[in-house]
Amino acid sequence: MARQTGRAALSLNEEQSALLKSLASSRTVAQREVERAKILLAYAEGKLPTEIHRLLGVSRPTIYKCIDKALAAGVSAGLRDRYHRPYAPQISDAAKAWVIDLGCCKPKELGLAAEVWTLSALAAYVASHAASAGHPRLASAGKSTVWRILEGSELKPHRVRYDLQRRDPDFARKMAEVLMVCRDVNLYPPEVLHDAKPQSIHTVSVDEKPGVQALGTTAPDLPPTPDRYTGIGRDYEYVRHGTLSIIAALDLHSGHLIANVEPRHRSVEFIALLHRLDEHYPKEALIRLVLDNHSAHISKETMAYLASRPGRFEYVLTPKHGSWLNLVEAAFSKMARTFLRHIRVNSLDELRSRILQGIDEMNAQPVRFQWKNFDFQMTK
Repeated sequence: MARQTGRAALSLNEEQSALLKSLASSRTVAQREVERAKILLAYAEGKLPTEIHRLLGVSRPTIYKCIDKALAAGVSAGLRDRYHRPYAPQISDAAKAWVIDLGCCKPKELGLAAEVWTLSALAAYVASHAASAGHPRLASAGKSTVWRILEGSELKPHRVRYDLQRRDPDFARKMAEVLMVCRDVNLYPPEVLHDAKPQSIHTVSVDEKPGVQALGTTAPDLPPTPDRYTGIGRDYEYVRHGTLSIIAALDLHSGHLIANVEPRHRSVEFIALLHRLDEHYPKEALIRLVLDNHSAHISKETMAYLASRPGRFEYVLTPKHGSWLNLVEAAFSKMARTFLRHIRVNSLDELRSRILQGIDEMNAQPVRFQWKNFDFQMTK
């Protein structure tokens, strides 16, 4: 195809010219795009294909193809490879849909023991059942083929994404009640009385931290030494002595923590904490408890104890899966980050004494935990 006379002109606007110049001098784009940009720039300047061949060292067929695409479909087409399929696809859309449908099912639903797929297991299942499902081409499909089919639908059946659903239909109402109580704590000290508040009210946040492990070392710890070991040396192995539960009540007015350390957290242990709260606060005061609906909090034994002291306790229940609304969780978090962190003991009794000592240290410098920006929290 000769263009020595009467050749078609390639006109470039400013944007196209700037794009081609940028590509021609680029060190990061593919080399073929650099060559095509130089070809189009030279042709637009009036150079003939023979001159471009001598100037750039590019074959004449390559020059002709690039120019023809640019003249026919524009400069962008001249820079790109022309898409072509060497042969018709062998895996039909129905076969791909079958693989995707398998990926959306759990293996146990198909008679296997696994809960979720692995890529190898899914590929093996596809290969063994493809013929009977009417897709014989997939009988020889490997992991890469199955992966490409799944990737086309952005499907990853080997992954598990965890979330937490709000199963409490009254979540919003209960959350608002808890936040209103916290706002009331910030506005009124417990000793303030008025017409709407004829008796003093002490608000405490109550919850349990179960399963605190009593772990012991198998060898003495090695202390840090200057310029050699910057941290404590400890053997990887450990001894289990059992677990304890911390049943605590956080005074939202002062930050004082009242806690019992028990081997279990049943109704008996919870009633023991209520008894301590009854002795701690003035007899004429109302004790308002912010707590969840754990079985120990609403059991028959607990209700019988509350009935024996009418007008003494008042429940404000947090919604299900709303433990973040209970401020005593912040105190538990502080315990986990301070004296419970890396703790090692020789017995359950030692763990109990260490926990009570840590609580005494927290009460020596109490921190008043409180919610802020109530309007934002109540509209979440």
